Amino acid sequence: MPSLGADMEAGTLVEWRVRVGDTVRRGDIVAAVDTDKATIEVEVWQDGVVEELLVAPGTKVPVGALLARLGPPPGAPPQPAEMRPAVPPRPEPIPIEVAPPAPVPAEPTPRPSPAPRVRATPLARRVAHELHVDLAVVQGEGPGGAITRADVERAAGRAVAGATAAAPDRLGGMRRAIATAMARSKREIPHYYLGTRIDLSRALAWLAAENTPRPVAARMLPAALLLRAVALAAREVPEMNGFFENGELHLASAVNLGVGIALRQGGLVAPALLDGDRKSADQIMRELADLVRRARTGVLRSSEMGSATLTVTNLGDLGVESVYGVIHPPQVALVGFGRIREQPWAIDGLLGVRPVAVATLAADHRASDGHRGARFLAAIDRLLQEPEKL
Repeated sequence: MPSLGADMEAGTLVEWRVRVGDTVRRGDIVAAVDTDKATIEVEVWQDGVVEELLVAPGTKVPVGALLARLGPPPGAPPQPAEMRPAVPPRPEPIPIEVAPPAPVPAEPTPRPSPAPRVRATPLARRVAHELHVDLAVVQGEGPGGAITRADVERAAGRAVAGATAAAPDRLGGMRRAIATAMARSKREIPHYYLGTRIDLSRALAWLAAENTPRPVAARMLPAALLLRAVALAAREVPEMNGFFENGELHLASAVNLGVGIALRQGGLVAPALLDGDRKSADQIMRELADLVRRARTGVLRSSEMGSATLTVTNLGDLGVESVYGVIHPPQVALVGFGRIREQPWAIDGLLGVRPVAVATLAADHRASDGHRGARFLAAIDRLLQEPEKL
């Protein structure tokens, strides 16, 4: 069971996407896991053949528990007997919570080929079961026509606001998870805060020119430039990008930007845009749009949860002018952006009006000090004055 966030202690296996004997490749989706915040698609991190599935759907298991066993991929050279690892003994059963499992059918007798499997997210399947909705008659409006939770609720004549029994439980569990992580953060991390105003006139002018020939669906938003600038600044001031664990700072080798995303049913998740320092602003925009859509339809991946090295939150679309956030442990920094608004701005003794946003930094004083934090914010500002290089 992968750790999908510092506040995660256990997860419930919703379904397997593979069977014994299947060949899998690194990055393949092999299972879906339900957490307090979302249903996550779990990826496999090595090639191989599925030899054994050790956990049944509906089982809640702690982080680190063994879910399945893989054998070597087809064509892999056999290991010499003296180098072949001994087969470890089967671990002792771990106390787990098990949802009432569906009865296991007897060995099926030959029958006609089954109907094609309905495409639906794991969360949609669970809600459909609770609302007694037949997925075969639901029209899916998710990615590729997949059925989402909202589609199921519409089919049941329920409001998306959450009239199902699962919705309050989900939101309550999410709030508890957020409360646990944030309480730990304020208890353990000595925060310090810095803020600066950034003139975005060059960035917005470049963005307008860049978007003019593009169709609406392919246009970039200011958020893409902000995220790219943060990622590049993190390379310049690496103390902002990493984890504080076991009494010391561990710098991250990649810049994975956690992005705060508000969910329609309430609550918040912060999945990661991976390798933000190695991608253009255009790539970041495409991946951000995809990440937001999937976060709100409940199809995030395990590689996007728990891998963020630095979090960015942007509340400007809600009219907030400045954000002083709480660091997500064990990360060591969080960047906040507020609303872009026209403000008086003096240049060379002349007063004018410029589009300005407040950028803030919450940082861990164990990992850095105000001098390094100030350099980080200054780097973000400098990079946004040269948007064509982002």
